[in-house]
Amino acid sequence: SYLDQMYPGAFLAEEGVAYVSVGGDAVFGRQQPKGEEDDDDEKSGSQEANDVYKVRGEGSSPAVAYTAYDAVSGDGERTGDGVVPLDWALLDGSRKIVLDGVVHSINEAGTTLPTDKWYGAEGVVDRWLVDALEEAGVGAKASNDDSPLTQMFASFIGGN
Repeated sequence: SYLDQMYPGAFLAEEGVAYVSVGGDAVFGRQQPKGEEDDDDEKSGSQEANDVYKVRGEGSSPAVAYTAYDAVSGDGERTGDGVVPLDWALLDGSRKIVLDGVVHSINEAGTTLPTDKWYGAEGVVDRWLVDALEEAGVGAKASNDDSPLTQMFASFIGGN
């Protein structure tokens, strides 16, 4: 693609720009013939979402993920967050954080079913935010400076 050709990977890393990429590894995309049940429990989404997909004729979380991954990458048989393939979320040259069991959105993909397994959920943010801020040079582990961003970080984690 144009972006990969003109600005590959962590393009500005040599100029001091820190890169962090975070990707969820929750659903493996699989095509599913009409009427066939998905009996693979690993990376197959929640039962509630699968029930909704079945009623709507979409099959299962893996079938919905397959469609999404295929639309994005041309290959639906891969793992990801249910919307974006994992390998497409991880920028070459960046600090890569892979979150097992994390899905793309506040709702199960394509539904109104809320989930606490998305990137912004309280328990999930705790799994990536400190590392991302550290990579950016912000926070107690990364810096002793008194910048506004460091102060804000400290207030979130109960410091200063």
